[in-house]
Amino acid sequence: MVNLSVNLAGVELKNPVIPASGTFGFGREYAELYDINILGSFSWKGTTRDPRLGNPQPRIAEMTGGMLNAVGLQNPGMDAVIREEVPNIARIFSGPVIANVGGFSLEEYADNCRKLNDVEQVKLLEVNISCPNVHAGGRNFGCDPRAAAEVTAAVKAVTDKPVFMKLTPNVTDIAEIAKACEDAGADGLCLINTLLGMRIDLKTKRPLLANRTGGVSGPAVFPVALRMVWDVYEAVKIPIIGCGGVSSAEDVAEMMLAGAAAVEVGAANLKDPFACKTIVETLPAVCARLGVANIKDLTGGAHR
Repeated sequence: MVNLSVNLAGVELKNPVIPASGTFGFGREYAELYDINILGSFSWKGTTRDPRLGNPQPRIAEMTGGMLNAVGLQNPGMDAVIREEVPNIARIFSGPVIANVGGFSLEEYADNCRKLNDVEQVKLLEVNISCPNVHAGGRNFGCDPRAAAEVTAAVKAVTDKPVFMKLTPNVTDIAEIAKACEDAGADGLCLINTLLGMRIDLKTKRPLLANRTGGVSGPAVFPVALRMVWDVYEAVKIPIIGCGGVSSAEDVAEMMLAGAAAVEVGAANLKDPFACKTIVETLPAVCARLGVANIKDLTGGAHR
């Protein structure tokens, strides 16, 4: 019998499989298809302080090996999520929930995390620092070690919950950003967010996305995400949630061998809504094939 349980900064998960933010909503649609309690956790849709309509259409485009999206953090706002979505989550999911938090200033990040501190089912905060800093010319918080550290410190000052910083891959040295977050008090890290890309419509000779550029996700980014998880594992001592192109139980094992303590599944959910269910169900056989009785023993195994 394979033990699939893992621990993220003191938060116990029955297995390491976590649907990624932006691909699972707040769980409602998937709960109509299968019992989502088989999941280790799920990261809810990125939430900002104020409601956002998101970017203009079209904002999703297909590509070989994945997809592009420029949704633009469409969400109902933190107060509405706490008031309306959290009670519904409690009805459909009994496990620990990860709240993905967005923000466009230090004050907004802190305000959002302060509000979530008393939300019982939210056990972990996943702070998305791929958002543009409106007070610094629009450059993403996650592109600068100092800015990433400032967000980390601001959030840690207002919450007792474990804080995992979600890192952008659109940087020269992601390990440098990761170390800055760790030094500022982060309890863990999540990587990677989407890569920046674009497509052009040959009929109109214009970008396919109204936003021109969007985030690349899907199997094509898996080797990039794996390499970044490897690099960050070598640089920090805090736990890592690996994310990017994961679509099978074998991918989960590979990501954990690179250094992840748990793994998020993103675009695969949009292609196959049963993707996470299948991964959870096939993980024991993969572990058995690898000779692993406790899945947590895979973490960092390729480094040893």
